[in-house]
Amino acid sequence: MRMLLKVQMDTPACNEAIRQGTLQKTMERTLEALSPEAAYFTVEDGCRTGYLFFDLADPSRLPEISEPLFLELHARIHYSPVMNPDDLRKGLGALTV
Repeated sequence: MRMLLKVQMDTPACNEAIRQGTLQKTMERTLEALSPEAAYFTVEDGCRTGYLFFDLADPSRLPEISEPLFLELHARIHYSPVMNPDDLRKGLGALTV
């Protein structure tokens, strides 16, 4: 299932990770583990925030994905199932109204 992972990183923890040189390593490991079809980084609510769109074949991977972000960056994490335009067409085409 295609998922959106929203990662809001705690500013003090992120600042320290930058000072220690570990922020880039944490993000690279996350990107490598997920192989996202798209990844965007911005600021939201005053926090460094990442949006990663990836395929989640097995929900038991959620702790493997989430825990390093919780432990290393004190991140707030939100998962949402998402659709691309083809998925939406297929879903709407299956409607019987």
